[in-house]
Amino acid sequence: MNKLKLIIRREYLAKVRNKSFIIMTFLSPLLMVGMVVLVAYLAKLNDNEKRIIAVLNESNYFVNDFMSNEATGYVHFENINLEAAKDSTASLGYYGLLHIPANDKLEIVAEDSFFYSKEAASTSVLGDLEAVFQNQLRLKKLQNLGVSTKQFADLDHQFEINTSTFAGQQNLKGINELKAAIGGAFGYLIMMFIIIYGGFVMRSVIEEKTSRIIEVIISSVKPFQLMMGKIIGTALAGITQFTIWIISAGLLFILAFLIFDIDSSVLGAKSDLSSGMGVNMPVNLPADHGALEQYLTEFFKLPLIMLVVFFLIYFVLGYLIYSSIYAAIGAAVDNETDTQQFIFPIILPLMLAIYVGFFSVFSNPHGPIAVGFSLFPLTSPIVMLMRLPNGIGEGGVPIWQVITSIALLISTFIGIVWLAAKIYRIGILMYGKKPSYKELFKWLRY
Repeated sequence: MNKLKLIIRREYLAKVRNKSFIIMTFLSPLLMVGMVVLVAYLAKLNDNEKRIIAVLNESNYFVNDFMSNEATGYVHFENINLEAAKDSTASLGYYGLLHIPANDKLEIVAEDSFFYSKEAASTSVLGDLEAVFQNQLRLKKLQNLGVSTKQFADLDHQFEINTSTFAGQQNLKGINELKAAIGGAFGYLIMMFIIIYGGFVMRSVIEEKTSRIIEVIISSVKPFQLMMGKIIGTALAGITQFTIWIISAGLLFILAFLIFDIDSSVLGAKSDLSSGMGVNMPVNLPADHGALEQYLTEFFKLPLIMLVVFFLIYFVLGYLIYSSIYAAIGAAVDNETDTQQFIFPIILPLMLAIYVGFFSVFSNPHGPIAVGFSLFPLTSPIVMLMRLPNGIGEGGVPIWQVITSIALLISTFIGIVWLAAKIYRIGILMYGKKPSYKELFKWLRY
């Protein structure tokens, strides 16, 4: 046991004293916060840019429909032809020209209308213009059926159903997706941690093996102790780095948003790109402060302490499982190039957990796919964390599923460590031979 502690201490100090480790520990939060602040600042500048659109309306329709607002300004041309309007729009540097031709029928006017611009028009701009035409066409058809303008205004009112829990607590639209996104962020952190620090374990084993230091070390310690020491020591170094990242990034975010006076709601606004591609973002926070405050209130109502506790549990168990495999691979090869054939099968369950988790948990967190992948040991650290923001028990994840998931993780860890130790014990002393899957299976029988 004392030897295991010494190995853990040696691996931990070797990692945290490394220059690249120290640089990335303090540089990564700066880069991450800088990127987010830059995106928020650019979004703020983009929102402040007002587009000017020229309107040449030769019909008797849409007389008062195109009115300037904060985002778009409309300049109306009169008594000029289309070519002169195009030239004036280009010379004045306006965003584009909307031409509405003359005709007695609204349907023909709408069909023959054109929007001219120097480059491809923004999807949001076209959407606003099309909404005006669509509204007038709908009103015209309803008027032909005997519906008045006032009645149409009442009919056009958007309806949103009120939602509440059985206890009488009001629900917010999209809160389930927000919870799943928070859980997904935790799961994504686990995946990145496993890939990054599992790779550290593998490279550390390869370096000691190729330098023949391993032969000296195993003369005084058992291969299993050496493997577990590397895994635990690297994990502790990673936890140290992540803790520094979280604390420093949180402080930097607060300072950056206060200094640059950036409204966090701009990050929740729906971009032109997503709407243009037909992508419905799962979480679209409202831009108004009142609704944003409601979402922030709901966020702080989440079981954050419970999420952090289970994040640590699933992180530790998931990391131990995968890092054992990484250590076994490092012991089986002579250089990092030979690891490529073994890495993809390890990363595949993690990638599958991310994609399947997002597709299944967002739509149905209690469905068979979400439940199955949250119980399967190689994917449960990620998928289960996507489900846990809904809580444990009634309305959330059943207690038996959480207990079963953790029990399966522990038993899988024991089994994989036992198998990995067999490969590690033989592989660390094997040189000059490129291993295959068939060779690894042979080592498992020794």
